[in-house]
This record gives sequence, C-alpha cells and structure tokens, in this order.
Amino acid sequence: MHRLLLLSFLSFLLSSYPLKAQVPPIGQWREHLPWSRATRVIKEGNTIWCATPWSLFSIDTEENSTQRYTKVNGLSATGIADIGWDATSSTLVIAYRNSIIDLWHQGTITPLLSLANSTVQGDKTPFRIHTRNGLAYLGTGLGILVLDLAKEEVRDTYIIGSNGARIAVTDITSDNQYLYASTAEGLKRCLLSGTNAADYRNWTLLSGTNGLPAGSGTAVAVLNNQIIFSLRDTMYRLSAGNWSVFYIAESRVLGVNTNNTQALVGTAGKVTVLNSSGLPQQVVQHPVYTTEPLHALADNGSYWIADAQFGLSRATGGSFVSFAPSSPDTLYTGPMITRKGTVWISPFSLSPDGSFQNRRGSIGYLSEGIWTLYNRSRIAGFDSLPEINTLVEDPAGDRIWGASYGGGLFSLQNSTLTIFKQNSPLRPPALAPAQYRVSGLAFDTDRNLWVSNYGASSSLHARKPDGNWVSFSIPLPLADNAAGAIVLDDLNQKWIQLPRAQGLVCFNHGSSIENPADDRWKWYRAGAGNGNLPDNEVLCLVKDRNSFIWVGTKNGIGIIQCPQEVFTATGCPALLPVVQQDNFAGFLFKGEEVQAMAVDGADRKWVGTKNGVWLISADAEKTIYRFTEKNSPLPANDVKQISIDPQSGEVFFATTGGTVSFRGTATAGDTRNNNVLVFPNPVPPDYTGTIAIRGLVDNAIVKITEPDGRLVFETRALGGQAIWNGRNYKGQKISSGIYLVLIRDEQQKEKAVTKIVFIGK
Repeated sequence: MHRLLLLSFLSFLLSSYPLKAQVPPIGQWREHLPWSRATRVIKEGNTIWCATPWSLFSIDTEENSTQRYTKVNGLSATGIADIGWDATSSTLVIAYRNSIIDLWHQGTITPLLSLANSTVQGDKTPFRIHTRNGLAYLGTGLGILVLDLAKEEVRDTYIIGSNGARIAVTDITSDNQYLYASTAEGLKRCLLSGTNAADYRNWTLLSGTNGLPAGSGTAVAVLNNQIIFSLRDTMYRLSAGNWSVFYIAESRVLGVNTNNTQALVGTAGKVTVLNSSGLPQQVVQHPVYTTEPLHALADNGSYWIADAQFGLSRATGGSFVSFAPSSPDTLYTGPMITRKGTVWISPFSLSPDGSFQNRRGSIGYLSEGIWTLYNRSRIAGFDSLPEINTLVEDPAGDRIWGASYGGGLFSLQNSTLTIFKQNSPLRPPALAPAQYRVSGLAFDTDRNLWVSNYGASSSLHARKPDGNWVSFSIPLPLADNAAGAIVLDDLNQKWIQLPRAQGLVCFNHGSSIENPADDRWKWYRAGAGNGNLPDNEVLCLVKDRNSFIWVGTKNGIGIIQCPQEVFTATGCPALLPVVQQDNFAGFLFKGEEVQAMAVDGADRKWVGTKNGVWLISADAEKTIYRFTEKNSPLPANDVKQISIDPQSGEVFFATTGGTVSFRGTATAGDTRNNNVLVFPNPVPPDYTGTIAIRGLVDNAIVKITEPDGRLVFETRALGGQAIWNGRNYKGQKISSGIYLVLIRDEQQKEKAVTKIVFIGK
C-alpha cells in the first residue's frame, strides 16, 4: 500500500488548474476530463466537494477558489462512483467504479485495493458511501463493505441477500438503532450493535410489509429521526413500525439528501425542499442547472445542486451561479487536431465496421486552458452532424473541415458552419437514403480536399480550391462500397482504409485529377502476393518523416517503405518488422489491435492499443515509454486516438476513460534556428526537472559550454528540441553561473548561440 502526499506536488499542478491549465513541463501530464456534470456534493467546513462521473473538484467558499483533482495530481483512478465525508476521522472517502477506494486524510491519500483485487466473482462496483463514527459503509454490487477509517483497512463484509446470496446495495443510511440498506430485493435493516451484521439471517426485509410496497428503491435517508424511502415517484416514511406515504413527486425521484429538518428531493427539472412532514417548502428550479439533479445540499440559505447534465451550481434566492470548471462536455474519444497549443477534438469515433459509436454532434476547442464547445446550442445545424469521425485543418487559413458519418461534409470558420450534402456530389448509400456518410478527409499539396463517401457508388471525391469537385469510383469488388480514413504520402498518393476488413488501397491520380485515363489503384490485403498486411482489418494509418506508410491493423503493424514503387513491376509489399521482445522475437505488435498512431518530431511512433500506449524508436527496435492506467495518469488502457502538437511536443491520448496529454521530449524541427528558447531560464535553485532548448533545426547538434569554451555537455536534438538534465558529461550537477548553448546543424551552416543561467541558493 502506498501513500501520496498531495501537498508535496509541484505547485503549478494545482494553482493553474482552476481556470487555465497550461502546457505541462517535459515529462509531465495534464488532464482534459469533463467537469460539466456532477453526481454528488458534500460540505466539510469551508470546503465544498463535488464528484463528477470522472474526477473530483473542491471549492473554498471563503477564498472562492477551485481545485481539480485527478490521477494527474494524486487520485488513484478515474471514474468516481461516490464520495463521503466522515467527521470523526476527518477523512474523505472516494470510491471509484473500478472498485479502488481512496482515503484522503489531512492531504494524504491511501488507496485501498482489497475490493478491486478480490477474486470473488460478481459485480464489485461501488454505489453509495455512508459514514458513521469513523466507519464507512460502502454499498456495492456484492453487498456492504465496512471500512475502518482510522486503521485505513477493511473491517468487515456483509453479504445480505436471501439465503446468503450476493446482491447489490445501492444506498445505505442509519439511525440510532439500525443500519438500513436499499437492495435489489428491497429495503433491509439490521441492528447496529449486539448482532452479527455479516450474517444475512440478521437482516430483515422491510419491503412488502407494513404498508411499504415491494421493490427496489432509489434512496433511503433519515429525516427528523425517521426513515424515508423512495420507490419510483413515491416516498414512504416509517413511523411506529408502519409505513405511510410521505410525498408523491411528479416524476421519478433521482436523489434525496436530508438534514435535521429538511429533505431535498431531486426530480427531472427541479429540486423540491420538503419539511419533516413531507410538505413542500420551496422549489429550486432553473431551465439549465436543474435539468437532472442527482444530489442537493442546503448551505446557510443557499442550495448546492449536483446536476448530471450541467454540473455544480449554487442557488441563492432566484439567482444561480455555475461552478463547473472549463472542460469538455463529455468524454472525447474522436479525432483531434493539435497545433500551437490549441486542440480541436470530437467526442465520436467510427468503428471499423462502419457502425455508429455515438450520434451527438459537437466539437470541443481548447486554447490557453479554456474550452469552447461547438454544438447545437451554440450553432444551428450541429445537431444534423452525427458521428464526427475526422477533422482536418485547411492549409489556407483559420478553417477546419469535418466528416460526419450520416451528416455529410462540413466546414467551420469563425463560428460559421457550412454543410455539404445534397449541394455536393456526395451521395447516400442505396439502403439509407437519408445518410450522407463521410468517413475520411485529407488535403494534398495542391489544397485539394479528398473525401471518402462511404457506401456511395463514387466513394472518393476531390474538392478543389475553387469549389469544384471531381469524383472517383474505386474499381474493386468492395462490400458496401466501403471507404474510410485517408493518408497522403509525399507523392500525393492517397492511401485509403477500407472498412469491413477489406484492407486498404493506394490511389495515384496521375498527371491530373480530371483525367481518369492515367488513374492507378493498388489493393493491399493480408498475405504474401496480396500486399502482405498483418491483417485485413485496418484500424489506422500514418505517414512518418521518411514518407513510410505505417498501417495499424487488428493484428499488429505493417510498414510500406517504398511508396514510390507501388505501381512498378516489383511493387512494394508491406514489411512486417521483427522485433526482440523479452527473449523472443516476433512481429511488431502482433496480437495487438493497433487503434491509433502518431509520429513525433524525432520520427518516433506513439502507438495506442486496447492495452495502453507505447512510444517506440524511429526504427521500431526500441520501446522508450509504455503507459498504462496502472503506471501513469492514463484514464483507461483503451486508447482510441493520439495526436501531437508539433510545436510543443505535447501528446494527446483520447481513451475510453477520457483524454489526457503528456509533454514529450521531441518537437518538429525547422530549416533554421529561429526563436531559440531555453526553459526554464534562469534555472531556479534545486531544480531537478528537464531543461529544454527549443526552436532548433532538425536534429541539431547542441553543446553546453562554460564561458571559456570548456565543454560541459553535448547532445542532439529530437526533431527541433534538445533536452538536458542539468548535469555534465560525468553525471555531476553543474554549479551556478552562466553557460553558453552552441547550436549547429550537420552541414555546419545553421549556427546559433544562446545562454542558460543557473541560480544558486
């Protein structure tokens, strides 16, 4: 069991998060999780804690400041099921959907892994936390887990189903005599003391007796020393051993929270405040912030509301204030564009068989730590763009183009949305006449936009810079006329993924795109003589800095290293690299579904699979990094998309658990040493991080010397950036003072000089 002291983290990790999360230092991470949805809100002193479906944030009500907490700065996992506060032990209990439990006490987090590591079969998902006198009762899919918060350990397990069966416990509370559990079998109770609660025979089923209908409920709570239990839209109260109707809501009860005198009941569109007799005293309602209130908290005349759609807000009188930090509005696992510190990203991705993953239309834009959301509430027409699966930047200026699998082609420029469907050569498939399925986009060097039109008889189009179109039919016997992602090589040849496990095709349009007479097509599939792909199901494509085409498939990677010879007599079959893994040699990523790839400034490849992400060397012979959700802040091992900001080297990973980024060591090189930047500079005392020299020519040679020319350290840039750990070639930390940075390219033509200042104590 390890401990992590949050207060010892670098201050920037927290101080920059409330509003503007900036590009992290080299080797560090930042998160891009949704914070605009909330599930639970609790108060501890002057602190409001809010759980989202993914992570946690707090608000200091005196300083009016916000702090965000994720795996990046100390939490053990992503995906929060519930939180609870125990005043006796001063402990915040955080339960994650993957069954890990964090105990946060005085700035220190202790993860409990007993439930997550348990070999017991069944649903171990936590649902609700109830704290009492130093204990935490955790309702799970298996029963109740009892935690001793002072000892930071599991104290007991209660299996309370009929005949000892393991059943889900979705809510828990207690009065001075009993522990109550809302279960899949109904409401049950057991004496808090004087009996063995681990014995299912000591639990009494209350549902179906004494006026309480049978069935599982939404919530159980204590109000004015009486138990209330919600069953669909009706709340019941236990008094003198009998149940009676306490309150009937207009719709299903979503959540209940109580204090000594009030019950706050969340239903669709509002929070109703009831007195101890069940009479409505106030209705807290807003057209946005009470859309789906799961939990509410009374606080000195105000109400904090955790809404599943629009996050945390505070209502005072008739005024509402939102406290949802700037973030994406949902999990973004779709295509990304990253450039100069900005990110365009969509929540959606197209599955290999061409089916929908999600039908919402929206795009998120990140700049200077602030997210702007483009959706139907901001721009009319976005709701007609389901499944945005590709985004590309127009080389002519501030405009992006997107592909919608169902809504056609669109462009977005200065919040102006233009959609191409019936007003273009795009056509729907015969069996889905309302679906304009665009599944791939790429610009060539002549600014022609190449468009894959899945299912159409002419499934490839080129939109010229003047707005005119040229259409092509792929001359292959393809099921559904399937065409997907497009990547161009340095010869302007189009490499087109063919969904439904049909490989890929290379297209050379010859001397002119208008002349079909010199068009050439080459079909790549698995097997010698067919193109030698590792598998027919191609999941992703990327071109590296040598113009090699890397093909990610369901069974590893193939590399096409001679695109210029594709249409010669010898052709250019894919190479299946053999690499050494442990003591065995095997094909590159054999057995892995390679779902995403990206190339950094040093021609190294980032590779995403369902089992995490790798950074491999340019020649694929060495693994530099391997990140998983266990050894890094990666939210989930299932990596759907990877994109790299060439200027900063920041690498973005879109996973099924959310998006995070990692500041890599390589940036894109230039032809001149322009705007050379050293950071940090000056280097502060006791700094142990990485020093970067950026803005260099590609693969520049960098020497660090003393003012008299004595060599301290020498290295070579990774693309356009060199890194240094602040030590000399003997591994010794250098002294304070001024040092020269001498930069040159391999031809001795591009030279530059700058300085680094080291500050002593």
